[in-house]
Amino acid sequence: MSRDPSAKRLRLALLLRLLHREYAHDIEASLAEAGFGDIRSGDAKVFPFVPPEGIAIRELAVQAGVRKQTMAQSVDQLERAGYLERRTNPRDGRSRLIVLTERGRAVRPLAAGMGDRIEQRWAELTSPEEFETLRGLLHRLLDRIGQADPDAAARLTSLGDSHLD
Repeated sequence: MSRDPSAKRLRLALLLRLLHREYAHDIEASLAEAGFGDIRSGDAKVFPFVPPEGIAIRELAVQAGVRKQTMAQSVDQLERAGYLERRTNPRDGRSRLIVLTERGRAVRPLAAGMGDRIEQRWAELTSPEEFETLRGLLHRLLDRIGQADPDAAARLTSLGDSHLD
């Protein structure tokens, strides 16, 4: 990436997407190295949002910010790989809840530790102060978006419920 002042200024959304892609790549590589190579990066979005009591696919999709069909495909793949299972909903026997298996629960602390290491490396590439400034600015922007738009606020509530920072 060039810092040439004559170069075209990249949109913030593209910069965030590129950072996310790097983060996802590093997480996926680390998971594979730890013996979880069957988790595709697109399917990793499931893990932070499955509470111990389970969750319906529809709610899981809302929490992760993806379409229900996309989430159903991820759940199917992760169920076949032994990370998730479907259980009857004790409050409504007609519906099913998605829960993490023992193997699925093992992914969370591993991925969280990997995320910490990635952020630490990024802070070293800039500086810890600059990295925390960036984090603070992004938090402030998200807060203000939520304050200005009730629909956005509802979409952003899942941030506080994340189990996999």
